[in-house]
Amino acid sequence: MKLTDDFKNKVVAALKDMRKLYGGSDAAFAKQWGIHGSVWSRLKKGEIEKILSNDQWITIGQDLDVSNTGFEFIKAETEVYQAISNDITFCKENGQAMIIVDDCGIGKSFTGKHLSKTLNNCFYIDLSQCGTKDAFVRTLAKAIGVEYKDRLFKVIQRIKYCLGVLEQPMIIIDEGGFVNKAIVQLLQELWNATTNGICGWYMMGAEGFKKAIERGIKNDVPGYREFFNRYGNKFMKVAPTNRAERIAFYTKLVTDVLSINMKDKALMKKIVNKCIATDDTDDDEAMNIGGLRKAKTLLILNAA
Repeated sequence: MKLTDDFKNKVVAALKDMRKLYGGSDAAFAKQWGIHGSVWSRLKKGEIEKILSNDQWITIGQDLDVSNTGFEFIKAETEVYQAISNDITFCKENGQAMIIVDDCGIGKSFTGKHLSKTLNNCFYIDLSQCGTKDAFVRTLAKAIGVEYKDRLFKVIQRIKYCLGVLEQPMIIIDEGGFVNKAIVQLLQELWNATTNGICGWYMMGAEGFKKAIERGIKNDVPGYREFFNRYGNKFMKVAPTNRAERIAFYTKLVTDVLSINMKDKALMKKIVNKCIATDDTDDDEAMNIGGLRKAKTLLILNAA
């Protein structure tokens, strides 16, 4: 497979944008992306031939959402985006921790990823891709730019030290439903090591995440009550629970996103109606609403 120079240059441009947001050294930044410091130095100078393997180009490009083709949402200042952005900004500036548990398909992950690419020293972790303590530790270490291939204890110590020296670091952890006892206890440990406003923490998930935390607290599993206390003793939520309010919320959410992503506005009402079509359940919160994932699929099918 041959990758185009255009794709490689886009990857380098995206890396340069990310470098502006990272407060560590060039060597540490290179570690974030799995490359050697000397390779990053050559990439900065514009060299792209025979520097990285195709797998490396593709992996970095994927992590940075670089693509030559395909539809990508343009950021919309939705109610969800504004609420999460405000929460994360507060946590980052004050070294606090919060949890949001909300519906799927409302833009939580999109917002977290976007903020990790626009705020200084802000890092996004997808817990569904690193659901064991070992994998999570090494993923977090790599994300913040420290050596992640050493003994686990040493890697954890490096994480604590790095978070202590970066300026207002912010860790966003998505897919909280994949959390387990070992990770909960580790997050408590990391919080304890970054108190006094050193680091902000923000976890995102759906109903399964909430049930996992509540079950751990109810069963007196060590660490769960302490973890929840450190994250504010509260599950934040944006989507309303009342049926009529939920339909109005989703209608506005999808309309706000479509209004800046659609070429043919004549299709907007049709797509909005398909996205908010509900079933006959009596449980308002369990109504099956397609949300933004369905909107994106319909946009692609209708060639946006």
